[in-house]
Amino acid sequence: MDKKKSPLELLAANKFIHTLLSILIGFAVGALFLVVLGISVGQAYGKLFQSIFSSVKSLSYCVVYATTYIVTGLSVAFSFKTGVFNIGAEGQFVVGSMAACVVGIFLSDLPPIVLIPLCFLAAAAAGALWGSIVGFLKTRWGINEVLSMIMFNWIAFFLSNYIAGFPAIHNEGNAEATRNVAENARTLFSKDLISSLGLCPTANWGIFVAIVLTIVVYFVIEKTTLGYELKAVGFNKHAAEYAGINVNRSILTSLAISGALAGIGGALLLLGMGGRISIFSSQEGYGFAGIVVALIGVTNPFGVFAAGLFYGAMTYGGSKLNLVGAPTQVVSIIMGTIVFFIAISSVFSYLGRLKKEKKTAPVKKMEDAKEDEQK
Repeated sequence: MDKKKSPLELLAANKFIHTLLSILIGFAVGALFLVVLGISVGQAYGKLFQSIFSSVKSLSYCVVYATTYIVTGLSVAFSFKTGVFNIGAEGQFVVGSMAACVVGIFLSDLPPIVLIPLCFLAAAAAGALWGSIVGFLKTRWGINEVLSMIMFNWIAFFLSNYIAGFPAIHNEGNAEATRNVAENARTLFSKDLISSLGLCPTANWGIFVAIVLTIVVYFVIEKTTLGYELKAVGFNKHAAEYAGINVNRSILTSLAISGALAGIGGALLLLGMGGRISIFSSQEGYGFAGIVVALIGVTNPFGVFAAGLFYGAMTYGGSKLNLVGAPTQVVSIIMGTIVFFIAISSVFSYLGRLKKEKKTAPVKKMEDAKEDEQK
C-alpha cells in the first residue's frame, strides 16, 4: 500500500494548490499593508468584492477588463510552453492595436462582417511579424530574445506614437489620439441588448473571441503534431534536434503564433473598449500583465482563462478602493505577491524531490550491498 503523501509532497505535486496558496498569501500581504496604513481590512476587501459582485453591470465590467488579459496571457503561455520567454507581448500588443486601428479608419466603408475580421487579421499579422523579427534575430545570429524583445517593446511604443500623429489618422480635435475607428469595426453589443441585460456600456463580443482562442491554443498545444514539436523543443532543444525536429523553425513558429495572439489582444481592446489609440506617455502594460496571467494560470490555456477573469475582476474592483480611503495600489501588491510565490513554487517541488531521494537512498544502499554479497 502506498503511503500517504506528506503536505510538502502534495504541495510539490499539485500546481493548483501552489496557485491557491499563493493567492491566499497575496491577500494576506495586502491585508498587512492595509493594517500598516491604518485602514480597515474588512472595509477595504468588502468594497473590493462588493464592486465585483454587486450587480450584472459590475460583473460585465470585470469580463470586459478580463478579455484583453486573457488573450495576452494566452500569448505568453503559448511561448512558455515552447521554451521561449515572450517578454515582448507588450510591443506585439501595441503594433497589433495600431494595425487594427489603421484598417478600421481607412476601410470604414466596408460592412462589419468584412471589416471586423480584417481588423483582427491585420492585428494578428502585425503581432506575428513583430514576434518573428525577434525569432529571426535569435535563430540567425543567436541574439538573446529577451533583450531583443525589450528593445522592440520600445520601438513599438514610439512607432505607435509616430503613426498616431499622421494627419490622415490623427484626431481632428485637441485630443492627442487617432480618429475613432468606424462604427462598422466596433465589436460592441447593441444598445438594446446592453439595456435589456443591464450590462456596462462597453460590453462587447470580445469574450467570445477569447473563449475560442483558449480552445484553439489548447488544441494546438495538446492535440497536434505542431504542438508536440514545440513542446519538445521547450523541454530540451538538443534532444528535439536529435529527434529530427527543426529547432529554429519551431522557435520562429512559436514567436509568430505568440505575437499574433498578443496582436489580437490589442485589437480586442481597441474595437471593444477604446475605439481609438492615444499617443502614449508610457507603456500601458497589457503585455506585461499577460505574463502575470500566464503565471497564475500555470501556462495552461484554461487556467489562463480563469486567471484572466480573476485579474480583470481585481483590476475593476481595485479601482473602487479609493471610495473607502484605501489606495488602489493594494491590488498591485496582492498580484505581485501572488506572482512572487508562484514563481518560487519550484522550491517546493525541489524540496519534495529532495525528501523523496532521501527516503529512497537507504533502500538503494541496501540493494547495492546485497548485490555485492552475491558477487
